[in-house]
Amino acid sequence: MINKRFFVIFLSVLMGCVSLMAEKSNLHQRAESEEAKNNTANARSLYISAFESYVSKGQMEDGVTCGVKATALYRKENLWKEAFDMLRLVDQSIDASKIIASNKAALHYQTAKERMQMYMRLRKGERALEQIKYMETLVNQSNSESLSNDLLYHKAIYYYTLGQTAQGNAVFKEMATKLTAQKDYDKVDEVYQTLLANGRQSNNASMLNQAYSSYIVWKDSVTAIKTAEERDSLQQQIAKNEQVIAEKDDSLSARQLTISGLIVLAVILAVVLVLGALVLMRFMVLTRKQKKSIQLANESNALKAKFINSISSQLEPTLKKLDGKKPEVKALLDFSSHIQTLSDVENADSVELEEKQIQPLCEALGEEVRNKIGSDVTLTVSVPKMEVKIHEEYLTFILRHLLDNAVEFTPSGGKISFEFKKRSPHTYQFLIANTGVVIPEEKREDIFKPFLEIHDLTRGDGLGLPICKQMALKMNGDLDIDPAFTKGTRFVLNLHV
Repeated sequence: MINKRFFVIFLSVLMGCVSLMAEKSNLHQRAESEEAKNNTANARSLYISAFESYVSKGQMEDGVTCGVKATALYRKENLWKEAFDMLRLVDQSIDASKIIASNKAALHYQTAKERMQMYMRLRKGERALEQIKYMETLVNQSNSESLSNDLLYHKAIYYYTLGQTAQGNAVFKEMATKLTAQKDYDKVDEVYQTLLANGRQSNNASMLNQAYSSYIVWKDSVTAIKTAEERDSLQQQIAKNEQVIAEKDDSLSARQLTISGLIVLAVILAVVLVLGALVLMRFMVLTRKQKKSIQLANESNALKAKFINSISSQLEPTLKKLDGKKPEVKALLDFSSHIQTLSDVENADSVELEEKQIQPLCEALGEEVRNKIGSDVTLTVSVPKMEVKIHEEYLTFILRHLLDNAVEFTPSGGKISFEFKKRSPHTYQFLIANTGVVIPEEKREDIFKPFLEIHDLTRGDGLGLPICKQMALKMNGDLDIDPAFTKGTRFVLNLHV
C-alpha cells in the first residue's frame, strides 16, 4: 500500500513537471537553449520574440519573465539604453493588460528589481533606492509573502554594496530570522550563498566579510536548533517505544530486542551515509572530468575554425592562378570565398548599425533581380520610405542572396514578392517570398547549418544561407522560414533595434 501510494505521488509530480515544461512556447525554449550555449545576441532576440508572442496571447507572467531575461542579456553586454527601453516596454505591456491589480503589482516588481540591479551596477545609489521604495509599495499591493522575503534580500544587498553595514545587518537578520522561524533552512542557506557569491563577484570585501560572519553565526545556531529538534524527536520516539514495549511485554528480552533493533537501524543509517558520501565523491570526480571535456571540446572547435580559415586563405592564391572561366575553378574560388566570409562573420565581436534609408537599397536590389528573371515571372517590391538602423553590407548580402534563391527556384509563371514591415516600435521585418516547391519542415533548420551535406560545388556549396543567418544574428536579429506560408517559400528577416 505504501509503495503504491508513493508511486502515485511520484507520477503526479512527474506529470506536473512535464505539463509545466509543455506550457513554454517554442521561442521560449529556444531562447533558453541559446542562453545555455552563451549565444547572447541570439538568445536575447528569441526572448524578445517570445515576450511579444506571450503578451499578444495575454500570457503576461511568461511574457514578463522573457522580457526581464532579455533585459538581463542587454545588461550583460552593457547595452544600458536598450535595457531600460526593454523594461519600459514590459511595464507598458503590464499596464495595458487586463489582469487584476495585485498581479500587475507582482509583475511590476520583477521589472523594478531588474531596474534596481542596473542602477546598482551603474553606481547610482539614489536611483537604486527609489526603486527599492517602489518595490516596497508593489509588495504591499501584491500581498505576496515570497516577494516580501525577496525584497528583504535585495535591500540587504543594497546596504552592503553602499557600505551601510549596520542597515544591511539589520535587514538581513530580519530576513534570516523570518525564514528560520518558518524552518525554511535551505532557503536561508541559499540566500547566504547568493550573497557571498555577489560579494566575491563585485569584489566587495565589506559585504563579503559581514555576510560570511553572519553566515557562520546562523549556521551554528541552526545546527544547534536541528540538534535539539532531533534530540527531542529521538527522545519522544524512545519514550513512545518504551511505552509500547511496557504495554506489550515488560520483560527484559523485549527491551533487549528493541535496543538491538535500534542498533541495527543505526548501523544501517551509518552504511547509507557512507554510501551517500561515496556517491557524492564519484559525482564530483565525474563533474571535473566533464568540465575538462567541455574545455577540450571548445579548444578543439576553436582550432578547427582557425584551420578552416587558414586552408581557405592558403588555397585562394593558387586557385586564382587557374583558369577562372572554368566552372569547376570558379566553384572552388566561390567556395573558398564563402568559407572566408563565414569565418569572418562568426569571429566578429559586434557590428555597428547606422541609420539608412532602406527604399533606395531595396529598389536597387529589385532592379538587379528583374534583369535575371524571365518575362513570365512577376516581381513585386513593396518598401516604404523609412530610416532603419542597419549594417548596410550585411543587409545587402542577405537580401541579394535571398532574392537570387527566389529567382532560381521560382517556376515559369510564378511570383516573387519583396516586402518590408514595421511590427513594433523596435522590430522590423524584411519578407522575401516565391511560389514553387515548399521546403520540407524537417529540412528548414538544417539549411541554415554549414557543412551538413556534401555538395556538387558547381551547383552551389550550401554556405549562402548559413552566412546570412550569422549576419542576421550579428545585427541583433534572426533569419527564419515562415511556417505559415504554404504557397512556396517565404524567408523572414527580423531586426530588433
